[in-house]
Amino acid sequence: MQFESVDLPGDIVQLKLVGRLDMDGTQAIYNKFTFATTTRPAKMIVDLSGVTFLASIGIRLLLTSAKAQANRGGKMILAAPQPMVRHVIEIAGIDKLVTLVEDVETARASFGG
Repeated sequence: MQFESVDLPGDIVQLKLVGRLDMDGTQAIYNKFTFATTTRPAKMIVDLSGVTFLASIGIRLLLTSAKAQANRGGKMILAAPQPMVRHVIEIAGIDKLVTLVEDVETARASFGG
């Protein structure tokens, strides 16, 4: 699993994930991703376009991070999931708890960026 953080105009942070959010993938990025998403309030976009598999441990990481952002006054949006990952997010009901959009541009627009 690869993780990259990019600062976008409008004080938006885009977190790009590439690989599998299974046990190994989640453990590989856990510390960096958690630090990036929980230490300060921010407008965050998690770009899931490169995620090919999403397991329950990955779901937990996303939900915990989104909740931490909300508790600090920030917001996390999940963007651009591949069809199989989108299906998992919808079946698990994550899209009812965390905003899910088709692409990064839509996420940026929702923040006014």
